Amino acid sequence: MIRTIALAYSGGLDTSIIVPWLREHYGARVICVAAEIGQGSELAGVREKAIASGAAECYVEDLRHEFVTEYVWPTLRAGAVYGRKYLLGTSMARPLIAKRQVEVARAVHADALAHGCTGKGNDQVRFELTYAAFAPDLPVIAPWREWNIRSREDAIAYAAAHHVPVAATREKIYSRDRNLWHLSHEGGVLENPASVPPDDLFLLTTNPAAAPNVPEDVVLGFASGTPVSVNGESLSPVALVETLNTIGGRHGIGRIDLVEDRLVGMKSRGVYETPGGTLLHTAHSELEQLVLDRRTLAAKDLIAPRYADLVYEGRWWTTEREAYDAFVNTTQQRVTGTIILRLFKGTVTVAGRSSDHALYDERFVTFGEDDVYQQSDAAGFIRLYGLSQRVRALKDRELADAAVDTTPIVEGAPEALAIA
Repeated sequence: MIRTIALAYSGGLDTSIIVPWLREHYGARVICVAAEIGQGSELAGVREKAIASGAAECYVEDLRHEFVTEYVWPTLRAGAVYGRKYLLGTSMARPLIAKRQVEVARAVHADALAHGCTGKGNDQVRFELTYAAFAPDLPVIAPWREWNIRSREDAIAYAAAHHVPVAATREKIYSRDRNLWHLSHEGGVLENPASVPPDDLFLLTTNPAAAPNVPEDVVLGFASGTPVSVNGESLSPVALVETLNTIGGRHGIGRIDLVEDRLVGMKSRGVYETPGGTLLHTAHSELEQLVLDRRTLAAKDLIAPRYADLVYEGRWWTTEREAYDAFVNTTQQRVTGTIILRLFKGTVTVAGRSSDHALYDERFVTFGEDDVYQQSDAAGFIRLYGLSQRVRALKDRELADAAVDTTPIVEGAPEALAIA
């Protein structure tokens, strides 16, 4: 018998109506678990709202520092990007939220876990794979896979009937997910991939056309692949991301419009704003290009999409990720230095780069006179580098000559016809 259910709670439309629904259908007390990972004002009054909806208690957990250091930084250092564009803001957060939900569930002796993910989305997989890793004994309740509510319009009507206050309306019905790393938008007019996102959709970034007419340079500092400073000022992980969100946002940096492949097999459209993350990803990639050798870069570029896939698919708590992290950590030991980015009306360009570990050495690449590189050495290098091509060419010539020598001569035939 289920007496207590721990619900992953955001205070949004879906989880708000789940509280009374769980009480009605399971007769159990509902303990809500809300994670503070940078939603800003969205969490204001969330505990009071949960209790007013019928929850016995709502725990609001501040996970911002852990989110950045244990989830965002490893994914950034891996260079993981999904679908060529998506910097995985929602994907990275779910394993953390679900893990903390399980910890609270254990503390309150919950008999079951619940979430507000739909049966069409990726989040249901991310939550439940985490449950499987930390609470394989607890049953999972996913109301969207059980109830007769079939649309967000139905959900709004249910909320009204049960006097549950929600921010969503029939006119502005976007589904949003916000944290320190990004803000995502889905639903409404965005469900038509041919539609242009309306100007009032965006909340973190200025319209690039209305951004400042003067470029702004920002200097990002890294230590062993981890961001540590902005414009020479050392900042905590949370403050660093917040600062870059502000800087990037005012220049319209980090907007993407993506038709992505969901894990369940369908394509969906999402519009994402990731201003600070875009700056960090650009700078980190450029610093690696300066510091890492060609073959290490190539190996890391093979790992990056695999890492992105496992994050997107909710496979965070796996040996695969641990193995990738071990590789990435080795590659990042010398990724220390600074990158200067120039921001202008939605664009980011690299304006400068420096590192004590840079493999770029002007003494070797200069077009001027130098005494460290013997240009005559290149002849021997090229002969060895192209040896397989030379051997093949010689072998092909020998075979061609042998074919000519063994062609029979037809008596009385013109000499020209005797050569096949």
